Amino acid sequence: MTRQLIESTLRASTPLIFAALGGMFSERSGVINIALEGLMLIGAFAAAVITFISHSPWLGTAGGMGAAVLMAGLYALFVIGLRANQIVAGTAINMLALGLTPFLCKVLYDVTGQTPAIPLGERFQSAPLYMSWVMVGLCWFWLKYTRGGLWVSFAGEHPEALDAAGIRVNRVRWAAVLMSGALAGLGGASLSVFLASSFSRNMTAGRGFMALAALIFGKWKPVPTAIACLLFGFAEAVQIRLQGVSLWGGRPMPVQFIQILPYVVTILVLAGFVGRSRPPKAAGTVFRRA
Repeated sequence: MTRQLIESTLRASTPLIFAALGGMFSERSGVINIALEGLMLIGAFAAAVITFISHSPWLGTAGGMGAAVLMAGLYALFVIGLRANQIVAGTAINMLALGLTPFLCKVLYDVTGQTPAIPLGERFQSAPLYMSWVMVGLCWFWLKYTRGGLWVSFAGEHPEALDAAGIRVNRVRWAAVLMSGALAGLGGASLSVFLASSFSRNMTAGRGFMALAALIFGKWKPVPTAIACLLFGFAEAVQIRLQGVSLWGGRPMPVQFIQILPYVVTILVLAGFVGRSRPPKAAGTVFRRA
């Protein structure tokens, strides 16, 4: 049972790790990205549809990433190009994805609930799990030891200094937001073609916000953020294990209590760490060249 719980924890944390790493790129560049939920949802939908058509989870995943990048580009256009409020724009992206995906299901399959089931042999079995931890290592190395990683950090901490060095701050932020979309789309794809066998309405179920909570918990650093995702993955695995468990007197545990467990953990993490974690200094601010 312990081994099964560990495996369930690792599997459940996979989409969160991808999404949290995506949020890390965006927020370390100075762009608050609460649109992760919508980006994951679009990625999950596109991945399920393309995998069903192409019979290839790799093509489906690429399609999911591409769809999320397009949505992230729309978000970047609003917050970087048009200088819209980042919280409002992120909320709008989430609402757009929440309404667009069932509409497209209706157009493509004449149902609003979910896409057709993907056969077991055409789904991922374990690849996304390994990819998520490889991505953690790559992100850590890139942010710490490469010029591009330094540019992203300066865009979020000292954008004026980066601009003085001749680097276009907004271009760096555009690239970071698009990277955020690609990774969030990868997280969504891992939901629909790894953890599940199809796309279902609102299947992200708040995982984008959990990824943001993990990002705060991990202080915008790749390895601590991934560890925080394991915490949320563990809560989700325990939630699954508790289903059907009886309380004293033989009464089943209320399903509502079981379902809220991951969200209670999210609230506790946010309540305990928001004040202790310092976001990038320029996060949420619009950069204007002097």
